[in-house]
Amino acid sequence: MYKLPKSHFWHGRIDSKTDRNSFYFHQAIEFLGTDEVPVEGSPFAILGFECDEGVRRLGGKPGAAEASNEIRRHLADLPYHLGDRKTIDTGAVMCKGDAMEKAQRELGEHVERLLQSTIPIILGGGHETAYGHYLGVRRFAGPEAKIGIITIDAHFDLRDAEPPNASSMFRQILEADANSGVLALGIQPLANTRTLFNKAEELGVRFVLAEEFAMGNIQQAQSVIDAFCGEHDAVFLSLSMNALSSLYAPGVMAPSPFGLEPAIVRQLLWHIVANEKIISFDLCEVNPELDEHGKTAKLAAYLLAEMLAAFH
Repeated sequence: MYKLPKSHFWHGRIDSKTDRNSFYFHQAIEFLGTDEVPVEGSPFAILGFECDEGVRRLGGKPGAAEASNEIRRHLADLPYHLGDRKTIDTGAVMCKGDAMEKAQRELGEHVERLLQSTIPIILGGGHETAYGHYLGVRRFAGPEAKIGIITIDAHFDLRDAEPPNASSMFRQILEADANSGVLALGIQPLANTRTLFNKAEELGVRFVLAEEFAMGNIQQAQSVIDAFCGEHDAVFLSLSMNALSSLYAPGVMAPSPFGLEPAIVRQLLWHIVANEKIISFDLCEVNPELDEHGKTAKLAAYLLAEMLAAFH
C-alpha cells in the first residue's frame, strides 16, 4: 500500500529562513507523490519501504518497518550540502500483513516511475527491500540491460528462497536473471556458512571480505568496484547496516562484532556513488526496536547525507 509523504517527520533547528547555504534538510526537503515528481534536474527522491516480513520469516525481531521514519528524523536536522539540487520525500510503500511479495512488486512499480526523472533513495525495511528495488530497476532498464548490484553487507543473502525472505533476494535475482550480477563488499566468514560461499561461487558473485578492509586494502576494492560498474549498463547500490561494526550499529537483526568501521563505509560510498553507472540506492536493516538511543538510525542518516553530497 502506497502512502503519501508526511511533513511531521521533518523538523529541526533553523539558522536562517532565507539563506539556502544555512539550510538543514528539513528546510530543503519537498513533498510530492511518486506521480508528481519533476521531469528535470535529477532530484533525489526518498521512498520508504515499511516492511520487515522478510526478517520475520527468518525468525528475527520485527521493527525494521519503522526505520525509514527514524532515519528521516535524524536526516532532517543535518546541514544541507547539496546546493540547488532538490531532495523530495515521496512517501512510502507499506507491507500489509504478510503480503511481502505484493509489497515488493508495488515498490518496484514506484521505483520504475521515479527512475524516469529522479535518483531513487529507498529506505527500508529489512533487506528484502533490495528485491523490490531490483524489480523497479529491471523494469526501467529493460530485459536486455546488464544490471549490476553492489551490496555492502556482512551476508551474501543467497539463502534458499522458499519462502522468500530477507536473506534470499540476491539468489532469487541471480537464478532468474542471467543479465544480472552482484558484487558484495564486507562479507564476513562468521556470517556465512561454507554452503553460502559455494553458492556465491556457483552464481558468480564477486566479493571482498571485511577483513581485507581492516588491512587497509580499500584501493584494491575500489578497482574491483570500477571494473564491476564497467561491465554493467546500470548499477544500483544496497547498504545493509549490519555490515558495520556492532559498536556503531547495534540496532540491526544480526549485529556484527567484526563489522566495518563507519569511516571505511563512508569512503566506499563516496567512491561508488561518484560512478555515473549508479542510478539508485537503498539502505536497509535498521531496527529501532533493537537500537541503542537511536545510534544506528543516526549513523544511517549520516551515511545517507554523505552519499547524497557525493553523488554524481
